[in-house]
Amino acid sequence: MPLSLTYPDAEMPTVQLSLQAGLDPAAHLAIGAALAPLRDEGVFILGSGLSFHDLRALRDARPKPSSVAFDAWLEATVTAAPAVRDAGLRAWATAPAARDAHPREEHLVPLHVVAGAAGADVGRIAHRGTLRGARVSAVHFGDGAGVTA
Repeated sequence: MPLSLTYPDAEMPTVQLSLQAGLDPAAHLAIGAALAPLRDEGVFILGSGLSFHDLRALRDARPKPSSVAFDAWLEATVTAAPAVRDAGLRAWATAPAARDAHPREEHLVPLHVVAGAAGADVGRIAHRGTLRGARVSAVHFGDGAGVTA
């Protein structure tokens, strides 16, 4: 559904990948690495989630300082060299305010798949905004034909 809103006239095949039970960050980075060769065939790899996903906290629009702390860590991590990025993503739960931003990680782990598929590409923040007092960001890897989370 979200892709049909983004690309209403597009006629592109879309395949959905489910997250693995246990939500292991290393496993999802490895899944992304296994998908990386598809980029050479023009396959666009897209991960959906949210950089802050505490629904209880989003009930009100008060500022959420924990989202700023986690978002700063996220930016530093995804814009680092790939080995540093992947190590940081594997240990994401130790990041500042990690569990405040993600009480459950299913909305963050798609980023691990995309980062794994990014290979040597360094990430960049493609969008940053505020949602009900929380800082949220979108990450992009590659030249526009690559991968986005």
